[in-house]
Order: sequence, then C-alpha cells, then structure tokens
Amino acid sequence: MTHIVYLDEFGHIGPFVSRSDTRHNTSPVFGLAGIVLPISEVRAFSTWFFQRKQELLGFEINRSGAHPATWEKKGSALYTLKNVQKYPELRRFTNRLFNKIQSSRGHVFYVGIEKTATIADHDPKKLYIYQLREAIKRLDQYCHEDCASGSSLLMVLDEHTERENLVTAAAQAMFSSEDPRRRLVEPPFQVESERYQTVQAADWIAAIVARIGAVWIQPEQYSDWAPFRTYFESRLNRVSTRSGIRSGTRATMTDLGTEAIIRSPAAD
Repeated sequence: MTHIVYLDEFGHIGPFVSRSDTRHNTSPVFGLAGIVLPISEVRAFSTWFFQRKQELLGFEINRSGAHPATWEKKGSALYTLKNVQKYPELRRFTNRLFNKIQSSRGHVFYVGIEKTATIADHDPKKLYIYQLREAIKRLDQYCHEDCASGSSLLMVLDEHTERENLVTAAAQAMFSSEDPRRRLVEPPFQVESERYQTVQAADWIAAIVARIGAVWIQPEQYSDWAPFRTYFESRLNRVSTRSGIRSGTRATMTDLGTEAIIRSPAAD
C-alpha cells in the first residue's frame, strides 16, 4: 500500500523569547503537521473536505468571488481563540475532520520541537531541515513497522522558499549509507496549497497542533489557549501516529505502543 502524507508548518520558524517580547513572541514551537492517507482514499477525502469547507465558510467564499476549488482560508486565521469559542459549528466540523481521517484509514501526523536557542544561535534553515528529517524518519518507521509489508510513502509539502535545500536533505535521508529511508518513494513534492484541498486540510490540522503545542510547552504563558486542549486534544491524540513535540525543558513524550504522543505533564 502507498500512503501520501500532506504536511505544513506549525508554530513559527523564528526565535522565541516570550509571549510578551516586542519582537520574538509568535510561538514557542516549530514543526510539521498534517495527514497521512492511503492513496486509494485521497480523492474521496479531498472531495469531502471541499464540500465541508463550502458548508462551513460558504459566505466568505461567495463574497470573495473565487472558485471554491482555488479559495483558501489559512488555518491560523480560522483557528483563533475567538472563533473556536464563539462558533460551535467550527468545533463540530473539526471533530468531524478527525473522524473522517480515521474512517479513511488515515492518521494525523506531527513532529515539532520547543525552540530554546538564543536569538544569536537560532538558525531557521537548520531548524526546518531537522524537522523534515525527523518527519521522514518517523514516517519511514510507520510504513515499515505499523503497516502491511511493502508499504511505501509519498510526501507533499506546501511550497517553500528553501525548496532546493529541503529536497536535497530529503534525498540524502533516502539514500543515507548508514540508515536509508527506504519507504519514501521520492523526495517531497512542493505544491501551491490553494489548489490542493488535502494541503489545506493539513494546514488546518497544523494550526490546531500549533495552539495545543504552545500550551503543552508554555502552559503559563498560553493559559488562555487551554480551550484548544479542551475541545480537540483527546481526538487529536486518538487519531495521531508517531507524533510528538520535543521539549527542551521538560519530559513530555509518552510512548504508547508504537505511537509517540505528546501530552502536557498535567495530563499524565
């Protein structure tokens, strides 16, 4: 079986000092998140997401004048604290999205890290490549250990300015002399998210992971984001595979069988 994984960034690639810092205040985490689907389920899932997007955001789509197939709402704009608390239809849709991924024999996947480097030492390019390599490693393990024999993987990313470096890093991981990632068929493809419903779905998942991850890593600074955990965390954990956010300050990794799920220490 071939799986396709659709990933987008979550958190922020730049350095983080604190939420109150005048410049470096966007997010304490960075990583990649999205969905893993059997290739046979991709078209049906894409159609389902397209239809639900029109139901949820039809007013905005109509007002834009754009064709719904090329209209995009960024997850960071959709999954604000105000929207999640004010609109029960958004919460219902999100739970339906998790259920749809599960019923499609897919998973949510995310890998990230707490940003602890100083401003002087922070290197966005290295950070992204590190997370991409970690994602490839875990997804290769997923295909090798969790799926049927012979399972393989294709990876689709939202387009990025560092395309050449990212593709090079992926190719090197695939053909490493020490531990090659044999289940990845080709280096990642990069696409325009506005034309891919699946990548838009990955972006929405990434926005949720970014909010929950910030609370996990900095619960004191992001206590007002606790509703994201209340509404979505249990379903996120249930449908995730091989996923986690590494913390530089506390142990938040909990191994459950073949899955690595990150939870706040308060949840343990």
